[in-house]
Amino acid sequence: MKGFFITGTDTDAGKTYVSSLIIKSLRAEGINTLGYKPLCCGGREDAYALKEASGGEVDLDKVNPVWMRTAAAPYVAAMFEKASIEIEPLIKGASELAEQCDVVIAEGAGGWMVPVLKDYTIGDYAKELGLPVILIVGNKLGALNHTMLTVQAMRASGVEPVGLIFNNLIDELDTATITNKGIAEEMTGVPVLMDVIRDQEEIEAWPFMDLLGIEPTA
Repeated sequence: MKGFFITGTDTDAGKTYVSSLIIKSLRAEGINTLGYKPLCCGGREDAYALKEASGGEVDLDKVNPVWMRTAAAPYVAAMFEKASIEIEPLIKGASELAEQCDVVIAEGAGGWMVPVLKDYTIGDYAKELGLPVILIVGNKLGALNHTMLTVQAMRASGVEPVGLIFNNLIDELDTATITNKGIAEEMTGVPVLMDVIRDQEEIEAWPFMDLLGIEPTA
């Protein structure tokens, strides 16, 4: 399976927004790319967004096999809804989707340490899935702390992120948001793949193609 696992520094870092941009950029290069949201809690807007970015033809339940209506961490939502979450079908779902495309962009729920089961986190799932991990940083005051804590947690679990993407959450940047990118790269040693401005509609595909070892077609 070829692709990326997308996680974020926070639940509002912009994972779905950036994941959709990545999917669209790769598809524009002729690379059949599909989005995968194994777990969705609360509204299902994220799953719909990934389905649309993927061309709209994949069944929504293939894009998002587990949907719980409670807006909470999967472990908490499952308790409220008296549901059980099984991990193996979520791994299998990604593999089945990969059989239909060239690249899978799998998006987590919330951040790296969000609990899926009592003793199983989103990070555990990402590690089991085995895709290279990209960390989306919601660029705001406090992002440095969130970024370094997340990278530290990733490394503690044996996962080295392949890159950071800074998603600017405000229109007018200030001292913190202007400097966060360079400082985060310096402090963590993880390369910044790109800086996404607010409401940006498209991004370049080459950083992701390079990481995946995919040569340009032209």
